[in-house]
Amino acid sequence: MTTAASEPSTERVPGRVWTIRLTGHADRTATVTCSTAACRMPPRSKDVAGLRAFAAQHAAAHARVATVHANAWCHCGSSQCAAHPDTAAHCAGGVALVLQHDPLVGRVWTLEEVCEACAPLIPNARVLARVPRSSPANQRRDGQAPAPQVSSMPARSAVPGGFSSPTAQPTEGQAHQPRRPRRTSRPARRRGQGS
Repeated sequence: MTTAASEPSTERVPGRVWTIRLTGHADRTATVTCSTAACRMPPRSKDVAGLRAFAAQHAAAHARVATVHANAWCHCGSSQCAAHPDTAAHCAGGVALVLQHDPLVGRVWTLEEVCEACAPLIPNARVLARVPRSSPANQRRDGQAPAPQVSSMPARSAVPGGFSSPTAQPTEGQAHQPRRPRRTSRPARRRGQGS
């Protein structure tokens, strides 16, 4: 009986991408779609705010489940860096999982595996997880690199997916943002006094 090796593959694989899209229709309804065909989406509805919240939660769910592939090609680079056409970059560094979402438009959430060089250049994107680079200190005695470990950022807000909301309350253990001090009023200047 033979067994397959359990070592991680060093062969490069295409960087993955997931796109969740909120689409409006002429009858004032909307639908949510996901680029993963197996995902179940809610039916067409007039509750656009509810569908937008679902789309944000769905993107967050994909981000939680995805394990960043250490041997992935940069998805941005494979599309000729179309996400940042005005800024040239050569793909380099480790692999990161980024979420790209423009809060002003609020219709598309894109998760993709990109390189560390492209990640900061993509507008409205934030890094959710990354594969740490291996250093000589991390090498095993047999000369092989250790299995990649993925570091994930903890959730920062009570709103699923980390999006801000004016109605979101901080969860237990989260610090409240300090308020700016009020302006002190100046004493009123009386008329007729020196100028």
